[in-house]
Amino acid sequence: MADRRLAAVPPAVPSSETSTSLVRRARKIDRVLAETYPDARCELDFANAFELLVVTVLSAQTTDRRVNAVRPVLFAAYPDPATMAAADRGALETIVGPLGFFRAKTESLLKLSAALVEHHDGQVPGRLDDLVTLPGVGRKTANVVLGNAFDVPGITVDTHFGRLVRRFGWTEETDPVKVEHAVGALFPKRDWTMLSHHVIWHGRRRCHAKKPACGACPLARWCPSYGEGPTDPVAAAALVKTQGPA
Repeated sequence: MADRRLAAVPPAVPSSETSTSLVRRARKIDRVLAETYPDARCELDFANAFELLVVTVLSAQTTDRRVNAVRPVLFAAYPDPATMAAADRGALETIVGPLGFFRAKTESLLKLSAALVEHHDGQVPGRLDDLVTLPGVGRKTANVVLGNAFDVPGITVDTHFGRLVRRFGWTEETDPVKVEHAVGALFPKRDWTMLSHHVIWHGRRRCHAKKPACGACPLARWCPSYGEGPTDPVAAAALVKTQGPA
């Protein structure tokens, strides 16, 4: 049965918040998210840094679940940068076809793999400055790879993360790089990667773009955007997803 007490809890966020209070509130939100999603992690399947780099590039404009379905066939055929760089374009397009934008994604994989072979001896570099020089790799992808394949803390600013941190009142910035720096200043660097997972999981499961499940949200007390979605616990509970998008 849904907890009807959630709908009766008004946000305890002052209209004027000091920087110290903001840090405390932000960290409290992350602690609650960690308790709510103890299994939070990268939802893309991967076995090594190269696989994670490739599947992250492929995840643009599609779902992680679809990418995970394609992954076994893709890496059985092209297990490393050298084999992928030498792949037949048509064969590679056939494999990534179900993900949409297959021609552009095939081009990205061919160029990315070639760059790894030519400039990094076929190895995925473990530095942000090197990763963002690779074709098709921006800061978001680089931080996913660093945080999950190299244990180098990074903040992943995808659409979910940007939407939620603005709803939380952590920042008003819309530029992903500015969001990354603004939110990073609120947390110890060691927490950045898991913070990203917590926020993204919440965005996929409760804090939806069009109709957030406010009445079934464990963050109601600390969220200044409480009320953007249904506050009735029963109506809100119907919006909660048990897993990421299909």
